[in-house]
Amino acid sequence: MAEGRGGDIVSEFLSQNPHLENWVESLRGPCETNKQWHARREFVLRNMEVFPTIQPGIPSSSLDRLLSLSMVWANHVFLGCRYPQPVMDKINEMAEGITVTEAPVRKTRDEIMGKTKRPAVSAVEADYQNKKAKPNDTDVKAHAKSVGHPAASALKSGPPPGAPAEYQPFFNRLYKAVAWKLVSAGGFGPNLEHFEILCSCVESCKASLNCVFVPLKDIPDLPTGRTQKEGQVCELRCCTVYMGTGYGRDEVAARAMASKEALKVFQGQKVSVKVCRRRFRGRDVDDLVLLDEQSRSQVFPPALSYPFQEDQ
Repeated sequence: MAEGRGGDIVSEFLSQNPHLENWVESLRGPCETNKQWHARREFVLRNMEVFPTIQPGIPSSSLDRLLSLSMVWANHVFLGCRYPQPVMDKINEMAEGITVTEAPVRKTRDEIMGKTKRPAVSAVEADYQNKKAKPNDTDVKAHAKSVGHPAASALKSGPPPGAPAEYQPFFNRLYKAVAWKLVSAGGFGPNLEHFEILCSCVESCKASLNCVFVPLKDIPDLPTGRTQKEGQVCELRCCTVYMGTGYGRDEVAARAMASKEALKVFQGQKVSVKVCRRRFRGRDVDDLVLLDEQSRSQVFPPALSYPFQEDQ
């Protein structure tokens, strides 16, 4: 069973959607133990939004596919079954965030014989892991004190080639985690603890948020005519990807507003990592930005940080 916090979320979700409870219970296999069924039930409920044509109680090819994938995942977790790598990648992505307590641990023949090779790590992921290892990264907080104009040689040309494709799978998983969290919270709204929700979802995907704070009066690229100069501005990033900016009277309020803006991106059908032009310290730069599928004018707040800057 996906016990503890995962089980509580499933119970809360079903209590808010009682019409689903009897239907999902009808999907249980006759030989499944409680632990196996509770884990597979969570897998099914978490991934229903991936198959929007599914209607409870009505047979469909989409439902058959989801149930097949749930059985494949359960067979892998509880019975040690292996499948072609694309299938394994698919079910592991769909199961992101599900915790199975005391799951059986099995080794392959190569692992037993000591012949496994260390998996290759992409250049972008290695860069991200190095950033995570820095001392202050776990504090989810970084202060930017200097916003002067750097020399042209101080900036890279932008994100590494292929960076959007590298990070897209992570943000697909984060999208599912956020969607599930918001469902359990009763939906997106102004009275949520936006930062706590976003932070817990990011951590469930084994990453961390980076918050940069700058006093409003120190930002050189404010719109002409703006008279408000007091307060703090917060910028949120995850895996170097820009997610949102918020303003508040202090750092806590600014962080909450930035988190709210970031969560708005997750209200559509999907999110995408793209390279966009932004202002940073008085010049235009390429930046990684998380976007929804809505077509709109891409005008972003000036960047408070730029993770693609050479060390000086």
